[in-house]
Amino acid sequence: MYDWAEFRHFRYLLKILEKRGFRAAAEELHTSQPNLTVQARQFQEHASVRLFRKLKNGQLRPTESGIAFIALARQILELREEAINALIAIERGEITHVRFGSSPFADRGLFRRFCALHQELLPNCAVRPTHGDTVQLAQEVLAGIVDAAFVTLPLTHHDLHIELLRSDRLVACLRKDSLEVAKAMLLPSDLQDNLTVFYHPQRHLEAHNRLLELLSEVGISIGEFSRASHPSEMLSLVREGHGMALIREGTPLPDDLTTRPIHGVDWTVDTAVIYHRQHRPKTVPVLVRRLRNDPLKTAPGISAAPVVRPTEEVGKRPVQPVKAGQEQMFLYNELR
Repeated sequence: MYDWAEFRHFRYLLKILEKRGFRAAAEELHTSQPNLTVQARQFQEHASVRLFRKLKNGQLRPTESGIAFIALARQILELREEAINALIAIERGEITHVRFGSSPFADRGLFRRFCALHQELLPNCAVRPTHGDTVQLAQEVLAGIVDAAFVTLPLTHHDLHIELLRSDRLVACLRKDSLEVAKAMLLPSDLQDNLTVFYHPQRHLEAHNRLLELLSEVGISIGEFSRASHPSEMLSLVREGHGMALIREGTPLPDDLTTRPIHGVDWTVDTAVIYHRQHRPKTVPVLVRRLRNDPLKTAPGISAAPVVRPTEEVGKRPVQPVKAGQEQMFLYNELR
């Protein structure tokens, strides 16, 4: 339908809009100004769009469509580069196997789908799944032991590409014979002295500290609590009567457990994929893009999850590094 649109159109027009003029764009692209004028006119006529207006000083101002074009063209050209890099690496035999990791609270469905997409792309390439905590997997990605990993936020490191894939609401998990089960929705005050089952803090210290902050914001203080080393253990502790836990909405539950939303809060657990910005298989960025647009990108995952931040903060609130002196400060001294 749009066979007339070629990569050169996006490259040319992107440079014209970035430089706010034809002359500067032509110099950087090593082509003639008349050629750019012809290409720009043809694209806009075929698409029936106007991407810029000429000001009195001779500069160009992007229209609303032009501003959108800048973002879309960059994405298209980045994808082209990623796809060609992946093909070259495959042809050279550089990708014989991959190792993908998943933390206990990351969305399992996303992880499985990502592995399946890589096998569709390279059927003869062995996929080696590995599991570990968020901080451990981040260390292994930085060290080149793991090629990409699905983890829960918060997490930050300047050498890691961290891409949020999904956010799931957190709900309270409780026994069906609990007094609170009569309520369709719990108040934050219902958590006081009842929320006593947590994932072990040292397995993702930053997430645990953020959880305590969010609870404190609604007046909940946490004293002694039971610690679990795996999501399934959190459910077992709830079943055994050790208190409530916060889990991902949609988590499959035993028959004697149920969940309730919490009134007035909108906390989420965020699943992200991480990989090294420079050193990773060339197929990984392509697959991450494909996963984001994949119609089979799962229902909510199967695992319980720690809270990371409120929904309204996703993509807005900067993730803060773990403070110095904490046991898992994300290898700032060793790895930055």
